[in-house]
Amino acid sequence: MNVRRSAAVLAAVAVIGAAAPAAADSSPSPSRPALPSALYGDTDPQYDGVWRQSLALLAQHAANAEPPKAAVDWLTGQQCADGSFAPFRADPAAACDAKTMVDTNQTAAAVQALAALGGHDAVTDKAVGWLKSVQNRDGGWGYTKGGASDTNSTSVVVGALAAAGEKPGEVKKGGKSPYDALLGLELPCEGEGAGAFAFQPEKDGSLTANLDATAAGVLGSLGQGLLVEPGKGDGAAATGCEKATTPEQAAANGAAHLVGALAAKGHLLAVTPGAEDQPDFGNTADAVVALAARGDAAQAKKSYAWLETNAGDWAAQSGPAGYAQLILAAHATGADPRDFGGTDLVKQLTATGPAAAPEKTAKTGEETKDEEESDSPFGVWWFVGVCLVAGIGIGFLISNRTKRQQP
Repeated sequence: MNVRRSAAVLAAVAVIGAAAPAAADSSPSPSRPALPSALYGDTDPQYDGVWRQSLALLAQHAANAEPPKAAVDWLTGQQCADGSFAPFRADPAAACDAKTMVDTNQTAAAVQALAALGGHDAVTDKAVGWLKSVQNRDGGWGYTKGGASDTNSTSVVVGALAAAGEKPGEVKKGGKSPYDALLGLELPCEGEGAGAFAFQPEKDGSLTANLDATAAGVLGSLGQGLLVEPGKGDGAAATGCEKATTPEQAAANGAAHLVGALAAKGHLLAVTPGAEDQPDFGNTADAVVALAARGDAAQAKKSYAWLETNAGDWAAQSGPAGYAQLILAAHATGADPRDFGGTDLVKQLTATGPAAAPEKTAKTGEETKDEEESDSPFGVWWFVGVCLVAGIGIGFLISNRTKRQQP
């Protein structure tokens, strides 16, 4: 569920290549309007505004930090009349139309965040209704309405359905559920990439292992969302691959693939053609959450420990979504996000968003006394009366002096 994966999907449906460098630059663009004060992060929200806002709110909730009301209101205000969400609407008062690029990922992330916070049933019910309306006949979801089903989109929608109280296995289109779609996107146990999930089938119908999709596929197959409670898995480490006929077995196969990929160095690699492989911090955090959800606690905790040592600078560069991913990984493994290698992730995340309302403090005795006197009928008006009398006295004094000075 890495936010960079969302940008990669958009690259296939929009001209994002030219915009990517601007999005990576944290400095405000002189040609871009001022960002909403309630939005987390200071980079261009055109492609990930709702996504990063949702992750930020979800992470704060996981850390028992109440998000500012303004931030929550901004998120709910982004919803279109049909229930969907676009990445960013500069003018929420303007009605959504055919040009509004709504998508399943932003919508599902918003549902997960608002369902966790509670009190937003009208918004989440409408959003879930829209998600059901754009389900594909294979049971899955694409990034946008009518797009081919992919593992990441299907999984984040499964998490939204579960968060909203639905049973994902009973949400069907053409007789197929999202679990059917996920089973069809997992590689067989023979050959390279055994047990992993593909993002989407290739043009020839073949499947290519994708670690980002695998982490998402494990969560989706378990019927889990981005917020995973620690200790909820079955505790059985995934050690091999068996033909998957159930979503639970698909999750076990995917988890075993992730464990194998993490075992050597404790983290996943970002493979970029023509460049030296680099650590993939975001996907490693997602893998930690996926393994913790299934109960593979040993590897999840080892990889989280690696993140504690190495991911601080990455999070600072990535902004709210990066901090949120690490907080969610901490929550899933039972770690303290306020002591992430000596860094308070919650404080860092909060600093990227709107200021929280100041807490009420106990009044001192002097403050209470002053308030009581100001509330007393003999307080303010007594003082005003004294001033009036003094003013009259001064007036008489000046008048008498003037008279004495007259010839």
